[in-house]
Amino acid sequence: MSLHTSKKDEFALKEAATSEEQKDLDLAESEQELPLQIQEKKKIGALRTGFTTGTSATAATKAALVALLSSKAINCVSVSLPKGKIMNIKIESTDIRDQCATVSVIKDAGDDPDVTDRAEIHSTVHLTKEVGTISIDGGKGVGRVTKPGLGIDIGKAAINPTPVKMIEKAVNEVAAECLKSHGVKIIISVPGGEDIAKKTDNPRLGIMGGISILGTTGIVLPYSTASFAASIRQSLDVALAMGDNWVILTTGGRSEDFAKVLFERIVPEHCFIQMGDFAGYSIRQCAQKKIRRATIAGFIGKLTKMSMGVKQTHVRGSHVDMEFMARLASECLPTISWSLLEEIKNANTARHVSEIVTARGITGFFDLICKKVYEHMHEYSKGELQIEVIMFDFDGKVSGQFRDSLK
Repeated sequence: MSLHTSKKDEFALKEAATSEEQKDLDLAESEQELPLQIQEKKKIGALRTGFTTGTSATAATKAALVALLSSKAINCVSVSLPKGKIMNIKIESTDIRDQCATVSVIKDAGDDPDVTDRAEIHSTVHLTKEVGTISIDGGKGVGRVTKPGLGIDIGKAAINPTPVKMIEKAVNEVAAECLKSHGVKIIISVPGGEDIAKKTDNPRLGIMGGISILGTTGIVLPYSTASFAASIRQSLDVALAMGDNWVILTTGGRSEDFAKVLFERIVPEHCFIQMGDFAGYSIRQCAQKKIRRATIAGFIGKLTKMSMGVKQTHVRGSHVDMEFMARLASECLPTISWSLLEEIKNANTARHVSEIVTARGITGFFDLICKKVYEHMHEYSKGELQIEVIMFDFDGKVSGQFRDSLK
């Protein structure tokens, strides 16, 4: 009976954690600051959805198999998506040879700013003598997995499990009879995929030589936070699978560059994770995945928002509060003049405040911001990991710092 209760409690805890995680993402997604044109489209429900690289690969495979078996090209193909919906995909080109057929589909991300938008996804299909087998591999422009933690065996093509299932289903829809006497070999390739991959996290994650074939739903929802959140989780999984328990969470590329100057000799590349605006989400994930230590690194603007208790620093209404910054300054000085307080309150930006603080020689101000960040993130993680916070000035020097051992 106690074991049964324990399992129920464990399930309830997992459900609660998932619910809290979804709240984080829902908040970020509903209140993110979007380009004006996108905001207008969103208001009237006119944002155009797209389809994933996985859906593209599935459509290309299905059309290639049809072409190979019938010796005829088709202009459009229907694809079964994971949740039961059907999507019609336009075929870009078809090349039929004696032993194989190659079809291309142009990946369409809709209104989402996806780096793989307009990428050409190819599928080359061969019939084999291995009766009943469906073999799926990646060709040029599709990455290869070189590190653990990605849910794909090392050495395999970076084609995620859901697209694999979609492709297998498409083959069975078209060639159930053919599979009684033949096998089907499928090669997915992406011309230019190597260059596209440089704009993604693939090299950091150990996916080398191209992009990944992705998609859990088959559909791209414009400006969804889901893919960014998945990237954070995946990065943490790789770090853990590589035996590392210390990650460097940065707010962007520039703060990561500065953090690497401090840590790259002692922390491997895959432990540097750009969390963007998702500080609270990233810290919660670190705690849930049992990461032992996390260093948060950024500049005064984002860190000040975090010190105010903001978990998603890009949300509307999360502007830096100059009154808050003035109160911090007053904590650093035994006495503070009214004129200095007013100067800080009337500052234009957090960076402007940092200039005032530096010029006036207010010591401990930047460390105090880091301490406040630590306190919020420590509480958010329920104290389940060691946290260090580092603030850089705009020349890359450490201007503030706080970590557990400084308590």
